[in-house]
Amino acid sequence: MRTRIGKWGNSLGLRIPKSFAEEARIAEGSTVELTLDNGRLVVRAVPVARYTLDELVAGITDANRHGEVNMGRAVGNEGW
Repeated sequence: MRTRIGKWGNSLGLRIPKSFAEEARIAEGSTVELTLDNGRLVVRAVPVARYTLDELVAGITDANRHGEVNMGRAVGNEGW
């Protein structure tokens, strides 16, 4: 399939046909990686990192844990 390159500010933009985007699993706002391979422009979707709660909790250490934060006195029906 052929398409045209357009100007986007000081950069160039490439329109990706919907069928290609769906197959590549990219959408508006997706992060992609651009590389050159023997003069060819290669666009690859960057997978979104997914973490489990256990993985996130495992990353908590004494060095990155903050202390209590004083949010002021109770205003409504908060339970202290």
